[in-house]
Amino acid sequence: MNVNANKNPHAILVLGAGELGMAMLQSLVQTPGADVAVLLRHSTIHSQDPQKSAHLKQLGDLGVTVVEGDLVEDSVSALAQIFSPFDTVISCTGFIAGSGTQIKITRAVLESGIRRYVPWQFGVDYDLVGRGSGQTVWDEQLDVREMLRAQQATEWVIISTGMFTSYLFDPDFGIVDFPGHTVNALGSWDNAVTLTTPDDIGKLTREILLSEPRLANQVVYTAGESITYGQLADLMDRMLERPVRRVAWSVKKLTSDLAQVPEDLVAKYRVAFAKGRGVSWPMAQTFNAQHNIAVTNVEQWLRQHQPQRVTAGV
Repeated sequence: MNVNANKNPHAILVLGAGELGMAMLQSLVQTPGADVAVLLRHSTIHSQDPQKSAHLKQLGDLGVTVVEGDLVEDSVSALAQIFSPFDTVISCTGFIAGSGTQIKITRAVLESGIRRYVPWQFGVDYDLVGRGSGQTVWDEQLDVREMLRAQQATEWVIISTGMFTSYLFDPDFGIVDFPGHTVNALGSWDNAVTLTTPDDIGKLTREILLSEPRLANQVVYTAGESITYGQLADLMDRMLERPVRRVAWSVKKLTSDLAQVPEDLVAKYRVAFAKGRGVSWPMAQTFNAQHNIAVTNVEQWLRQHQPQRVTAGV
């Protein structure tokens, strides 16, 4: 018996409505005939908080159906029941729900019998990074890949996007220090990082899901830009119209920093990216380049999101 026979082939469930989830939903609802839903917790759906109420109204205005469920509290079987009416599930929850959540979601997906799954793998090339990168949650991503590859009932598409473009300029991450007119390189100036904006990830995920011939059981790469830290510093020189201070943080230094704060997620990310393995890929390898789809590069993102800083040289 084909468990997928009675499913609506256009029914898509997105897990989470954060930065990436909203970008994904806004893109998916533009698909003709698509029946798009989002999974939210009971506390979010019934919140009296004006901001959350406005968020729910926005979802309603988009035509998105809200489905109640809790990825942390609900059992694997309960989540599988929630997922089962859908053809496709897209996980946009990230690591915020804690260790083990992506494995739990994957188990529920496989138990549900859905046709296609896009896991939360919107990041680096975990196959190339391998285990023991310094970022423990990345090891869990490899566990998810092993689970998906070990079965054939549910199709999967892993979309490797690199880092969110905005995170490169996050003050806590510390790569670009606008007040200090400094760019800090992770590992070396020749190390590169691939970046894609959430809006582009949403747009490209939709195109990947609609692609013919159908893409299944494979890793697909995207990139707004793949840029070395040296190129980033050159870009900041031009945009700020003054030379930036350049500081290279070696793997040794970053590993030592991590040893002082072993549970610090930012310190773990710095070590993992400084090693330079699996965190960037050529633009020619990307779905968007191969299909001539316009995306946002680093300079364009800066001009859109940091116009005062780059025009004032601050």
